[in-house]
Amino acid sequence: MFRATWTAAVTALCVALATFNPTAAQDRRVPPSPAELRMSYAPIVQRVQPAVVNVYAAKVVQNRNPLLDDPIFRRFFGVPGQQPEQMQRSLGSGVIVDASGLVVTNVHVIEGADQVKVSLSDKREFEAEILLKDSRTDLAVLRLKDSREKFPTLDFTNSDELLVGDVVLAIGNPFGVGQTVTHGIISALARTQVGITDYQFFIQTDAAINPGNSGGALVDMSGRLAGINTAIYSRSGGSQGIGFAIPANMVRVVVASAKSGGKAVKRPWLGAKLQAVTPEIAESLGLRSPTGALVASVVSNGPAAKAGLKSSDLITGIDGQTVDDPNAFDYRFATRPLGGTAQLDVQRGGKSMKLTVALETAPDIGRNELVVTARSPFQGAKVSTITPAVADELRLDADTEGVVITDIGSDTAAASVGFQKGDIILAVNNQKISKTGDLEKAAGERSRIWRITLVRGGQQINVTLGG
Repeated sequence: MFRATWTAAVTALCVALATFNPTAAQDRRVPPSPAELRMSYAPIVQRVQPAVVNVYAAKVVQNRNPLLDDPIFRRFFGVPGQQPEQMQRSLGSGVIVDASGLVVTNVHVIEGADQVKVSLSDKREFEAEILLKDSRTDLAVLRLKDSREKFPTLDFTNSDELLVGDVVLAIGNPFGVGQTVTHGIISALARTQVGITDYQFFIQTDAAINPGNSGGALVDMSGRLAGINTAIYSRSGGSQGIGFAIPANMVRVVVASAKSGGKAVKRPWLGAKLQAVTPEIAESLGLRSPTGALVASVVSNGPAAKAGLKSSDLITGIDGQTVDDPNAFDYRFATRPLGGTAQLDVQRGGKSMKLTVALETAPDIGRNELVVTARSPFQGAKVSTITPAVADELRLDADTEGVVITDIGSDTAAASVGFQKGDIILAVNNQKISKTGDLEKAAGERSRIWRITLVRGGQQINVTLGG
């Protein structure tokens, strides 16, 4: 019995050896030399680390005692003088992208800051001025002050060439512990349902990213900037292996605008409203899957109209790159250089065609931005006449008319009554508001009752306020 069993085992082993595929195990081997045991990411880190910086932002806030809101307290105890001030600080990371001292970081790192400082990897500190803030991408560009040297920089990679599975390093200052390097892979590309910025098109990575990493570098194995780390998905506040970075190609556009001296990022304007393709729409159009960007409306005389784009057209690609949804199209279109053209792959009535659209900015004549100073519910609100450029910036329908609130100062009448950025003012005391001058005039007329018609989130609201 023993001999028979042994013979059977030998026979099975021979069969296994005969069918063995050496390529299946070729990567599993003992390192042949001590040199291979010392394989490391250190050369990449040493090359890129000097270009990654820590960003410190500080703002002064006034401590307000909530008892001051109580009129009885004020009556019996009086109103004390100036309330004590407190310095609030935020911490993030940044990347030097130009040898003259240009640093890119996240807007949320420096938002509202009265003072911004940048600390280099060699511990030197520089004060920095904010050159440009682009809330649509959550990217900001800083310039180091009083610097006459050439700083180490990171070059941009072409983020469209990245692949899922590529190894990447994340460098930043998590929790303020100091510059830290983590590694992982690209877990996904073109994440569009994250809800962080207007341009939802992110690189997802499992490299550990924690609070303080915002604005830091995601680099590839060539030591080039693949993206700017900006957010994490976490239930605990720490890294759970799901981090998001803004692709380098979008960062490049924002940095180029800052270099040219612009205070706002100039991007191509399509002049059309797009919507997602639902399963029901896909079925009605005879599509195999609900992908692409459906044209809901086209602005007359805009680039899309001049290119021949029509309502109900389905955009499936741009310059040879597939478009899965409107977010993907917005990103692809926004990263195209101004002055040229882009070729759109379009389906119309079941037929495929290609349309060439000009890459030009939206008209911005007649914005007439101003801050309302008259004593009224609008006092302290920054308002703008809605031009195609304003509508594009605020993601409004291109045919929207009226005056929109673009910013609201803290501790102002406009803030106290509940106005919000993006509110569209249509009428005040039965007077139609078409431009900022109309609102300025209406706000200057003293009134005991203010009847205001506005649009918020697509809903028209009628408000009555006391004078």
